[in-house]
Amino acid sequence: MIHPSAKIHPTALVADGAVIGEDVVIGPFCIIEGSVEIKARTILNSHIVVKGDTVIGEDNQIYQFASIGEVNQDLKYKGEATKTIIGNGNLIREHVTIHRGTIQGGGVTRIGNNNLLMINVHVAHDCQIKNNCILANNATLAGHVELDDFVIVGGMSAIHQFVIVGAHVMLGGGSMVSQDVPPYVMAQGNHAQPFGVNLEGLKRRGFDKPTMHAIRNVYKMIYRSGKTLEEVLPEIEQIAQTESAISFFVEFFKRSTRGIIR
Repeated sequence: MIHPSAKIHPTALVADGAVIGEDVVIGPFCIIEGSVEIKARTILNSHIVVKGDTVIGEDNQIYQFASIGEVNQDLKYKGEATKTIIGNGNLIREHVTIHRGTIQGGGVTRIGNNNLLMINVHVAHDCQIKNNCILANNATLAGHVELDDFVIVGGMSAIHQFVIVGAHVMLGGGSMVSQDVPPYVMAQGNHAQPFGVNLEGLKRRGFDKPTMHAIRNVYKMIYRSGKTLEEVLPEIEQIAQTESAISFFVEFFKRSTRGIIR
């Protein structure tokens, strides 16, 4: 079903089963295959391929030569029915690749709202990217990676499969991330190491000084106290009862399975 207000270039190929929403623009030489839904006001500039069971939300802009919903590169994948879901207001630049999920990973590769994926970014199967993230040129996410809100991934960085990156993290360019990165941390290197709290990013997002002071204290507890994570966790949980920003640490450590960067 194609909404009457949608604009589809004569050279674009759109499968009969596709659902194209209000004021969607599909530019020259785009290919829309399979069970695809593209919601209102999303723009596909040109030469874009969208496949599989894929939903693209509202107000996205996708640039030339992007590939979305393609068969993943997991050798266990045998054509099972899996999905790619993209939210609203994302900018997806040239040559970005986003692969559909696997049964073993939950079946869905998911990208939230208001993210920027720069040129040549790769999002592998079963990744979960939340909201307001920036992935710079040539950033690569292996399968099952999770990025929480407001993560910045520097150019030429790579993140190992199953790694979790907490909210408000900033990863410097060229980082190789093989373990989980706690919220609010700045990290860089091969392998990535912590270099303090992302204070500048927190200021830009309206965090006040007492909150940033509490976050910095927790960072010191984790990385400079000489205690194990098991020893400091009860103290962090106690602080989180009165400081809501610290609850991100508590929730993160409940999910973390690979150990944290050191």
